[in-house]
Amino acid sequence: MSENKIPYKIYLGEEDIPQKWYNLRADMKNKPAPLLNPGTCQPMTAEELGAVFCDELVQQELDDTTPYIEIPKEIRDFYKMYRPSPIVRAYCLEEALGTPAKIYYKFEGNNTSGSHKLNSAIAQAYYAKKQGLKGVTTETGAGQWGTALSMACAYLGLDCKVFMVKVSYEQKPFRREVMRTYGADVTPSPSMTTEIGKKILAEHPGTTGSLGCAISEAVEVAVSNPGYRYVLGSVLNQVLLHQSVIGLEAKAALDKYNVKPDIIIGCAGGGSNLGGLIAPFMGEKLRGENDYRIIAVEPASCPSFTRGKFAYDFCDTGMICPLAKMYTLGSGFIPSANHAGGLRFHGMSSTLSQLYHDGYMEAKAVEQTDVFAAAEQFARVEGILPAPESSHAIRVAIDEALKCKETGEEKTILFGLTGTGYFDMVAYQKYNDGEMTDYIPTDEDLAKGLSSLPVVPGQD
Repeated sequence: MSENKIPYKIYLGEEDIPQKWYNLRADMKNKPAPLLNPGTCQPMTAEELGAVFCDELVQQELDDTTPYIEIPKEIRDFYKMYRPSPIVRAYCLEEALGTPAKIYYKFEGNNTSGSHKLNSAIAQAYYAKKQGLKGVTTETGAGQWGTALSMACAYLGLDCKVFMVKVSYEQKPFRREVMRTYGADVTPSPSMTTEIGKKILAEHPGTTGSLGCAISEAVEVAVSNPGYRYVLGSVLNQVLLHQSVIGLEAKAALDKYNVKPDIIIGCAGGGSNLGGLIAPFMGEKLRGENDYRIIAVEPASCPSFTRGKFAYDFCDTGMICPLAKMYTLGSGFIPSANHAGGLRFHGMSSTLSQLYHDGYMEAKAVEQTDVFAAAEQFARVEGILPAPESSHAIRVAIDEALKCKETGEEKTILFGLTGTGYFDMVAYQKYNDGEMTDYIPTDEDLAKGLSSLPVVPGQD
């Protein structure tokens, strides 16, 4: 089909909502390393994981051989409220840049949570409800995941306890209030309501918190209260599985117009959005059917891919969770409070870490002021105020499009617009007032975090 017939927005119908999630691990030659019991350094069993996670989610977490997993009808019916989401051709951005590149983005912000997180939140809440649980606990950084989970729990009648990274709790009161409106109990982390929170505050008085801290508190509450389980919005294999609906829809929409992306770009914090967007494209790459250049974009203030170590580490600051082999900055690493986005986890998904380690994708770290410059440029021509997280991908998409301008290459670029930034106005205000600064951790800062890596037999 000729280019001039490609609309601004490519919509799919309800019948095109995926009926199965795609399990990327099934096509990986080198599977992600298993989660380890921190006490024995042996692979975690389903029984051990079942004390923390919902039973069905444990099975999904451990399954690295089944390529497609059925999406229950109840979840697909919920998806119909906001899916399928559109693929948008960024004609206005292309014109503003004067680039021959063709730019597309998958927009996931067309729901009240304002992000892609609802795709997994409803799945995890559904399995908790199916198991007969009273409620779930979780952590949230910028607040997108906490908002999404509170919505899913309200829909299914589950109790929801959210530990929100303290700096975000204070900077984003409206995001917090959306969670409370949906019935969630929201606590700034680290807090004095848990033993691990008290310990962290004693060791780091005045800390602004991190996702690692919040995870520890959420897990403690889950395991100490009957009828509760812990759920997570990123990093884990089960989350990337649920988020594969993003990539499956994106590929179906592009295939409809015979469009094949040359470059696929996603922001990377723990891996949920990136993993979901690239899933079917990476599957083709792994099977040798097609090739794509895939770029993970992370903040320079929390550079787990580009400056971290590929090693087993705790997923939480309190060191009570299983060990995951991933690119990590150390579970004790706490990003600067100056960091405005939610990409603040010290590690990266084991699945994505293995793919990066094996050379199937690349990574770039970008500075905060450059990210917000790209966000404002995008907002002014495309009409959507992007989330800070999404704006990391926008930054590199613009950079790649400008390279095409220099070389004259007509490459096709696809990036993930994970959500909207309307709850991030404090950050936008700081940027507009010239008060936003860039913080890049020194080698010494990173060495402190990496010094806490656990001793695992066979690991350097």
